[in-house]
Amino acid sequence: MAVKKKAPKSKATVKKKTVAKKKTVKKAAPGKAAAKKATAKKTVKKAAPKKASAKKAAPKKAPARKTTRKKSTSQIGPVPGIAPYQAKKGEEYMNEKQSAHFNDILLAWKRGLMEEVDRTVHHMQDDAANFPDPNDRATQESEFSMELRARDRERKLIKKIDESIRNLDNSEFGFCEACGVEIGIKRLEARPTATLCIDCKVIDEIREKQMG
Repeated sequence: MAVKKKAPKSKATVKKKTVAKKKTVKKAAPGKAAAKKATAKKTVKKAAPKKASAKKAAPKKAPARKTTRKKSTSQIGPVPGIAPYQAKKGEEYMNEKQSAHFNDILLAWKRGLMEEVDRTVHHMQDDAANFPDPNDRATQESEFSMELRARDRERKLIKKIDESIRNLDNSEFGFCEACGVEIGIKRLEARPTATLCIDCKVIDEIREKQMG
């Protein structure tokens, strides 16, 4: 039997088929690109809320507490428990209130020093012993001598306090003995037995150095 040969395809039909394939490829490509863009946008939109949720989840810092500092009412002088005198504008220097304030300071200071003197005397009487060891006796004597020197300074200070109390009674307290100027509340708070203003005290110390 004779085999029938297929008729060769014409050039026009081949061209049509290739053109159709190219069109399908071109049409398909934009669809894939659009799909990729759409999926990318969706992923971006989904990722954004996570950042917002992370911000919300972060704990809020507690507001800083305001610390109010209390004004210190402690004394600047030698007597504890007595607050410094708060002078008012236009107030007369060394009026009755100021005099009473410094009188309280001087009396309380004197009372504390006298208690220390009595305590030292009783301490020395109780601890006085004849130690057989010469080193123990030497240490005890040195301790007693130091305490006696301290108490001697305190006795001299008690005399100055008594003089200041007398000056208060005579309305002479708070004024410089050399020039008559006001010594000042702040200086008297720090040193109630002061008898010289700052300028005269400086001059007096310079003279002492030159004489020494």
